[in-house]
Amino acid sequence: MPERILATPAALALVERLKARHGPLLFYQSGGCCEGSAPLCLRAGELQIGPNDILLGHIAGVPFYTSATEFNLLRSSELTLDVVRGRGDSFSLEAAEGDCFIVHSRRFSDAELLALEQAG
Repeated sequence: MPERILATPAALALVERLKARHGPLLFYQSGGCCEGSAPLCLRAGELQIGPNDILLGHIAGVPFYTSATEFNLLRSSELTLDVVRGRGDSFSLEAAEGDCFIVHSRRFSDAELLALEQAG
């Protein structure tokens, strides 16, 4: 079964450091406001997850959500969380580390899309 969200080793290492420093976390894939389309890493509870938000999966045990609207744009893509050096304007926790989470995307094959549809 294909996964909707994956992470590079560098992203996993940064997530573990952030969990050790800040405790439970969550990710939210932004849809274009304030942060552009950057994923936000926040302390759990800093963002209320609503009934229209979609759980894409977990990164190192951290839930990764997006809005229903954004999901409609991403539904045919596998996302890979990565990290680059640099500090932009960000509400995301990694900014204080001098890093920036980014997401790479790859279109699912027809067979992968069918498997995801069948799984619900």
